[in-house]
Amino acid sequence: MAAVSEPTVVAAVPETLMQEFFSAEDRKRLAEVSQQLGGTFVRLDQLSELPDLSTVRVVITSWGAPPIDAPLLAALPSLELVAHTGASIRALVTDALWDRGVAVTQAGAAMARAVAEVSLAFTLALLHRIPQMHDALRRTSVWWEPTGVQHEIFGAPIAVIGASRTGRSYLELIRALGAQPMLVDPTLTAAQAEALGAPLVSLEEALTRASITALHAPTLPETHHLIGAAQLALMPDGAGLVNTARSWLVDESALLTELESGRLSAAIDVFDEEPLAPGSPFRSVPGVLLTPHRAAGTHEGRLRQGRIVADELAAFAGGQPLQHTVTRERLAVMG
Repeated sequence: MAAVSEPTVVAAVPETLMQEFFSAEDRKRLAEVSQQLGGTFVRLDQLSELPDLSTVRVVITSWGAPPIDAPLLAALPSLELVAHTGASIRALVTDALWDRGVAVTQAGAAMARAVAEVSLAFTLALLHRIPQMHDALRRTSVWWEPTGVQHEIFGAPIAVIGASRTGRSYLELIRALGAQPMLVDPTLTAAQAEALGAPLVSLEEALTRASITALHAPTLPETHHLIGAAQLALMPDGAGLVNTARSWLVDESALLTELESGRLSAAIDVFDEEPLAPGSPFRSVPGVLLTPHRAAGTHEGRLRQGRIVADELAAFAGGQPLQHTVTRERLAVMG
């Protein structure tokens, strides 16, 4: 057993993010788990700040953490668990991790509600032509000018692309408001889609019929530029695109062409280049609502992320099953 002075749980998380993720109670729980595992809890900005990692059994990570590859694993001979405070772990994990039997868990489930709510806000804004009216009032002294037909969400045909955790949460929200959703997800059967409250349709049918298309698909080779020029051309005049998932899914050049023509509108939280360049055409194109990749940034959601990590560590220390494990096989179909 490690001496009390030796770290067993290390959070490679900047202090600003630690404060966002972990309540005082949950930080206390991390310290208690560390003691239960025979050592102490240490917070660092980077793992490299700790000269000796040999006693570390659990590493908590956040955005920007380096890949946990074979050389880093060699410095972590006692490592048994990696707990990620975010959702996507594709850039963090390597086969070496699973080859050595290290468990991996993440807190992505905590982010679904916040992102779904922003997607709903985007959907309502585009249906009611709020970006266009906002632009018009800023551009001219005319009190009112035509900005396109406004629509309510009740009865609106909405395409939900991807039955991810966020996609399912969004689906619940728009159904509660009376929308008529369609679901596009090749991993589901028609019966599974119906159980979620939406008919399963092809991407082409969804784009052709929907007033709003909301993207919630994962970042996979087969989803790269899932929405390109040909797909955007299928969308009816006045339709809107909501993207709170990944810019990977959309051909930005093709989207800009449609937006500049005024035929489509969009609400976007994610971009190929982040932060968005000062001269990006997205900053000036009309009919677009932009946010700086902060859809998951609610106070409540951040604390849920920390709570999930603390819960997972408590389960690990108590010999209980983890609830948010990511396996090598599951990662292959995750974003």
